[in-house]
Amino acid sequence: MNDQLKLKKTFCPNCGRNKIIEKKPTGDTHIRKVCNSCDYIVYDNPKIVVGSVCTFENKFLMCRRAIDPQKGLWTLPAGYLENNESAEEGAIREAYEEAFAKIKILNLLAVYSLKDISQVQILFHAELIENSFKAGIESLEVELFTWENIPWDKIAFPSVTWALNNYVERQNLNTFKVFNNPE
Repeated sequence: MNDQLKLKKTFCPNCGRNKIIEKKPTGDTHIRKVCNSCDYIVYDNPKIVVGSVCTFENKFLMCRRAIDPQKGLWTLPAGYLENNESAEEGAIREAYEEAFAKIKILNLLAVYSLKDISQVQILFHAELIENSFKAGIESLEVELFTWENIPWDKIAFPSVTWALNNYVERQNLNTFKVFNNPE
C-alpha cells in the first residue's frame, strides 16, 4: 500500500501526467513538487490541529487515546481541522467525536507552531455545557480531573501540558477572545 501511495503522489492532480519533480519554481523561494508538463505546483503545507481545554466545575476533561500515536496516554480533545470548517467548529466537533462532549468555546487559549512535525495547533478554552460525556471511537476512556489528579506522567503530547499550564496562567486574565470571521 505504501508503494501505491508513493506512486499516486507522483501524478499531477491538474493534468494527470506522471511528471512531478522537485524544483524551485520561477519567482518562488522554496523547492516544491512541480509538474514538469503543466507547471502545476503541488503545495505540501502544515497540518492544522484544533482542540480545547474543556473545563467543568474546576475540572478538566481529558481523553485516554485508543489510537496511535501515544495509544493509552491522556490528551485533550483535539484533532485535525477539516476542510470548510472554522477552527472553533473543528474544536467543537473533536470534543464530540472523542468524548461525546457538548462544549461552548469561550476564548482562544494558545497557538503552537511545531515546525519539526509541520503542525500548527490552535487550542481554545471551552466549557462543558453539561456533565455528560463518554468515550468516543478514538478514546479508551474520558474523565474529568481536578488539577491535582491530572495524570501528568501519562500525558500523550507536550502541547497538552503546555495548554493546561497556559490555561492556569491565563484563566483570570480575560484575554484572547474569539471573533468569528464576519460574512
